[in-house]
Amino acid sequence: MTNYAQRAENVLDKINQLAAISDDPTCVTRTFGTKAFLEGSRLIQQWMQNAGLQTRVDAIGNVRGRLVSPIAGAKTFVLASHMDTVVNAGKFDGPMGVIMGLDLLEKLSQSDRSLPFNLELIAFSDEEGVRFHTTYLGSKVVAGSFDRSLLVKQDESGTTLSEVIQTIGGDVDQFSADAIAPDDWLGYFEIHIEQGPVLYERNVPVAIVTAIAGQKRIEIEFTGVAGHAGTVPMNMRQDALCAAAEFILEVEKFGFANRYNLVATVGKLNVVNAASNVIPGKVSCSLDVRSNNVTALEAACLKLQKLCANLCAERTIHFRWNLIQETAPVACDAKLNELLSQSINESGYERIDLVSGAGHDGVPISTVSPIAMLFVRCFNGISHNPLEDVELTDMAAAILVADKFINHLIDGFLSFRP
Repeated sequence: MTNYAQRAENVLDKINQLAAISDDPTCVTRTFGTKAFLEGSRLIQQWMQNAGLQTRVDAIGNVRGRLVSPIAGAKTFVLASHMDTVVNAGKFDGPMGVIMGLDLLEKLSQSDRSLPFNLELIAFSDEEGVRFHTTYLGSKVVAGSFDRSLLVKQDESGTTLSEVIQTIGGDVDQFSADAIAPDDWLGYFEIHIEQGPVLYERNVPVAIVTAIAGQKRIEIEFTGVAGHAGTVPMNMRQDALCAAAEFILEVEKFGFANRYNLVATVGKLNVVNAASNVIPGKVSCSLDVRSNNVTALEAACLKLQKLCANLCAERTIHFRWNLIQETAPVACDAKLNELLSQSINESGYERIDLVSGAGHDGVPISTVSPIAMLFVRCFNGISHNPLEDVELTDMAAAILVADKFINHLIDGFLSFRP
């Protein structure tokens, strides 16, 4: 009989080992292409090899391991998550899904069970987009949708994405060869912490993700007139920071008024040439709007842009509205979710359906494959934070459910096939 508690302990041990590899010795930070990134990549590849998988690192730095079906022309089912982190991160977001996938494939490898399809585990190289401010680099290569115009993007040091890929041993000319062709996909499955409080408040270990919210990220620049803080009268100022501050508060009001359809956040603020005795002349801020309703998402951004224009006109401030990233809402696959539901019920848990407000690698993968996600309860819903935590009992529950899910997929392969 499988000891899921022991398997969860083994998973946690590997999570802790990977968390010890960081760009910053004071916290967990592992961003694309760094020394810590490469060290973590080598460790994950070694784990895959030890588990009996055929392993390689592809041209964008994804670590990939396969269990190969004996059937010629077999399709591929992918288990995946990401190995990169945000700055000052928790240790579960991303790596937990990779390492749980490793546990599942290791057990299948040891069972010598004949597979009707290939199983591939992928540790995606860059999902968070911290270094180059663009997400899903790894999964876009696997989906065959990488935008080569991104190669000239620079990090804060001026190093281009193309240069970093070359430094880590990648080859941008091999991206197309690393993609899984649309006809070869059977499906995609990711285990991930919820990053929200629903499961924690309901005291339930797992949930089915029904959709991933679409999102728009916008950079807004407010330009007024810098001036001496002591000599320019209050009624004659064109204060860019005050305009930005008013807009930020309006974003919060708008998000709260429309909280059942969307969320809206300003998470970054930059005062150019800031000084205590200078009226700010130029300020930029971010805007992040998310919804699983594409109509609501589009309408919200238009409304907020108009609101920004009106308040800037009142203050004689010029503004620039720059859309820097957008993704459409993505629905998870109904057939795969039914298998997940069956697995959850057989494991003795109630079915809970959730929409993911966070983006995931399933977004680009959904263009070529049916996708499914299993959320796992995390402490207080905290994520992107060192306090991020998952209890061993919840990890054991997730492994049990995922084990049943993969075995149901194998057993019911003929009926599942599109």
